[in-house]
Amino acid sequence: MTFHVEHSAEPFDAVLRSALSDGNLYAVGGRVRDEVLAEIGRPQPPNHDLDYLVTGIPLDTIVASLARVGRAELVGASFGVIKFAKDGRTVDVALPRRERSSGPRHRDFSIEYSPDIPIEEDLSRRDFRMNMMARDLSSGALIDPYGGKADLVNRRLDVLFDRAFIEDPLRVLRGAHFAARFGITPTPATLAAMRAASDLIPTVAPERQSDELTKLLLRADQPSTGLEMLREASALHHVLPELLEGWQVEQNEYHRHTVYYHSLYACDFAPRKLELRLAALLHDVAKPRTKEGPHFYRHEIIGEEMTRIALSRLRFSNDLVDRVCRLVRHHMFNSDDELTDPAIRRFIRRVGPDDLDDLFELRHADILASGLAPRDPDQQARFENRVRSQLATNAPFGVKDLAIDGTAVKSVMADLGLVGQDFAGDERVGAALKYCLEQVLEEPRNNDAAALRGIVRDFFGSAER
Repeated sequence: MTFHVEHSAEPFDAVLRSALSDGNLYAVGGRVRDEVLAEIGRPQPPNHDLDYLVTGIPLDTIVASLARVGRAELVGASFGVIKFAKDGRTVDVALPRRERSSGPRHRDFSIEYSPDIPIEEDLSRRDFRMNMMARDLSSGALIDPYGGKADLVNRRLDVLFDRAFIEDPLRVLRGAHFAARFGITPTPATLAAMRAASDLIPTVAPERQSDELTKLLLRADQPSTGLEMLREASALHHVLPELLEGWQVEQNEYHRHTVYYHSLYACDFAPRKLELRLAALLHDVAKPRTKEGPHFYRHEIIGEEMTRIALSRLRFSNDLVDRVCRLVRHHMFNSDDELTDPAIRRFIRRVGPDDLDDLFELRHADILASGLAPRDPDQQARFENRVRSQLATNAPFGVKDLAIDGTAVKSVMADLGLVGQDFAGDERVGAALKYCLEQVLEEPRNNDAAALRGIVRDFFGSAER
């Protein structure tokens, strides 16, 4: 039987088959699912996670055998999991497990592992039928006791037991991610089971929630499919309640969709970059709170605050939160043809050269998600060309780009008798440099050391007056 094997898996398959030849070796997890998808004509991007299951060999024998050909470390003594590393890569090798409920709560269960547990029993404890498959690496045979391949063929998302979501509420988010990523639809019973478990989502660590949300945003062509599924499962308000505030909030004549759907579609149109898809999803998050008739005054400012709260609650990194917030804060920029060159330079200064490309991508997604053709479809392109022309001049856009620094300002202050020669500096130095930058943004030719020293003198002279 032939089957697709991701090239990077072949060396590990061969090494493990040789080292564990006394037992039965299986590939499990997403790799097998993606192999089946490739077989039915729906290939996926390479899956670099490799997981293996071994039957017929005791755990200590597996560890000893693997240690002879690489580094083997027992990291899950309670779960029978070994980290096997070779040639700079690490994979999981495990014994089959069974789980038994030990109490009424969703976290109350005991785990048993053994080389004698049938592989079918191990597969049954996994999240969805499409992931309850294994590949026998000796024969190439697909082990599919629960109809995982049929679910993939029929674009169906299904569980073996309704309690799957009670046992691990994160599976609600994972199901939304899989639905959007693979273009599959939950069965009515599965969606009902997700809805029944949705109130348990707050018991899931925020880091796990954000990890699954990240996968949805980056691995799905249209994350809106998964986000809508979360809404239908009564789960979205546990993850991003701010987003749901836009439900049924109508917009002005320049938008075909409500705030909620506009946000989802903007996310779909944004490139697969986490800060961009998050910014597109949240760029109008404050519109419901700022609505005054057809207007949403200062929604980008309130939106920056709401975005920071939402993403910090989900434990995204501070750096990512800052980048997303900057995009939300600046997404309402003016791109009129009447803007002067100094105004363009001040725009670059305000946004920062490093964020311009992302901001332009966000604007494109915003325009597409409006659902209507723009009045002037070429205006944004003209504005971007003007911005890039200004960038190409190497004009100064920050204090650090000025031809003088704080030392020169202190020297001028001493010459004016405002401070002594031992002056260490205070807020006046920074204020003078900011004033110099404003003059240079107005006229880049002013970025000359002699001219700037004169500007500093004028600054302190006007301050005295």
